[in-house]
Amino acid sequence: MTTTIYADWGGHHVKLTWLPGADHPDAALVTSIHGVCMDQGKMMLVHVTGRGFNLPGGHVEDGETAEETLLRECMEEGYVRCEDPHLIGAIQVSHEDNPRFDPSGKYPLIGYQLFYRVRVAVCLPYLGEHECTARIWVEPELASRVMEDHNLAHLIVEEAVRKADAST
Repeated sequence: MTTTIYADWGGHHVKLTWLPGADHPDAALVTSIHGVCMDQGKMMLVHVTGRGFNLPGGHVEDGETAEETLLRECMEEGYVRCEDPHLIGAIQVSHEDNPRFDPSGKYPLIGYQLFYRVRVAVCLPYLGEHECTARIWVEPELASRVMEDHNLAHLIVEEAVRKADAST
């Protein structure tokens, strides 16, 4: 079921719509990739400077696939090697109601953030060399107490757990 909210991202009024089970949109419209990293029934959250605890993720670099971006970001932010990525959905990010939208900026008028569920294969010592300052492991049902993000993030975690339960 799709769910829509509005959020203030740095003074930008954006419309966010969760699209569970969405197919890959056009790669040119994908603005970031994020992962629900699971290990022994717990999920990893990383503390992103200026944003609090959240799912690891980031922007696609030139020549990367979505899955390559996901695995790189999980390693850079959480120091985990992940495997078995499964797309669980996407957030459509619309700037159609954003009076500050810059059509010549780096984001499209309507873009997408992809969300995957992955299994942690190797957990390495945390070094904190990038934009994240810590990682923690939490039970998915407690994520809403820790994550500092919009309500759609909690729907994403629920969807990741539901998909994991269905595959076991």
